[in-house]
Amino acid sequence: MIDFWLPAGLLLLTALAFLLIPVLRIRKQQAEEDRTALNVTLYQERLQELETQRQAGVLDDAQLEAGRAEAARELLDDTEGVQRRSSILGGRIPLVSALLVPVLGVALYLHWGALDQVEQTRQLAAQQPQSIEEMTARLEQTVKDQPQSAEAWYFLGRTYMAQERANDAAKAFEQAVNLAGRAPELLGQWAQALYFARDKQWSDELQALTDEALKADPEEVTSLGLLGIAAYESQRYADAVRYWERLVAVLPEQDPSRMAIASGIERARQQIGEGEAPSAAAEPAAKVHALEVSVSLSPEVQAQVQPDDAVFVFARALSGPPMPLAVKRLKVADLPIQVSLSDVDAMMPELKLSRFDQVQLVARVSREGNATRGEWIGQSGPVANNARDTQALLIDSRDGHAQ
Repeated sequence: MIDFWLPAGLLLLTALAFLLIPVLRIRKQQAEEDRTALNVTLYQERLQELETQRQAGVLDDAQLEAGRAEAARELLDDTEGVQRRSSILGGRIPLVSALLVPVLGVALYLHWGALDQVEQTRQLAAQQPQSIEEMTARLEQTVKDQPQSAEAWYFLGRTYMAQERANDAAKAFEQAVNLAGRAPELLGQWAQALYFARDKQWSDELQALTDEALKADPEEVTSLGLLGIAAYESQRYADAVRYWERLVAVLPEQDPSRMAIASGIERARQQIGEGEAPSAAAEPAAKVHALEVSVSLSPEVQAQVQPDDAVFVFARALSGPPMPLAVKRLKVADLPIQVSLSDVDAMMPELKLSRFDQVQLVARVSREGNATRGEWIGQSGPVANNARDTQALLIDSRDGHAQ
């Protein structure tokens, strides 16, 4: 712990310096005052000696006055620059404080400080966990040593969820809520863990937790996602779409989960009929907002990609927000293929294909599954959103930067 105590000791010495330096100055002033008092006594004795000599006839009046003036000048020279100050209040109190500061500082830190947490943080920084199991073991040890740490319980719950240990995660999140209060994020995580721990059975308790979380924070993402899942599982597809659309609207544009949520919205809409073939009466209007796109790979690209590499086909506004208006996710193994892009594929309800007259079509191959960055890309020129012809996209160029 030398890396902790050394800076603490330096700070303590700095604090003591502010107390002890004035004391040293006061002692020096006290010595000067004592010397001044001695000089005054000697001056008075000199005056008395001169008076005695005058009375004895050794000195006349002129010589007496000259002697007095000389003694006065010597006294002034000895006392020049000395200022008299009180040393009792300025000396004792700083000395006592200098003794109490380190004692009280160490005692108070040992009582209210977090030396054990500093040591644990130091150990974690020095030895990074090599697996999720090792991380779980460390967090379990942390909550055992620090049962009042809400942060430790929270991260332990997240780790349990990553291991699909929903029942243990629910207990950890409950402890975090009890310690840190009913924060919306904690309530959402707790409700999600309880839902999966109970075999996806919705209950009044879960409804109350998510209602409380969304009342405090209408954009609490875990609660919105959970409500959408629960609605979809219970075949309330319209509710699922509503919750997931709210979720997509608050997620960052680069969030990797946006694509999965958009796919869930599409499936839910298909279940309630929005994704089915339009009727004859509605067909002209529907075709205005749908684009048929054929996607294929050039021979050069075909030789350098893997069957499981992700392929993103999307339309984005020619002049407007860079965010895709409609997206489909495929695999290289699916190509060549013809897909349809429409308002059903919108990632956000306020950004739909039908709202922009001209769009650009893009197909991107990304081995990492990142819709904004990949290895190969194909793009089209401006396309009207009501184009009836099938638009061909050939993936034939290297994708050197995010677009």
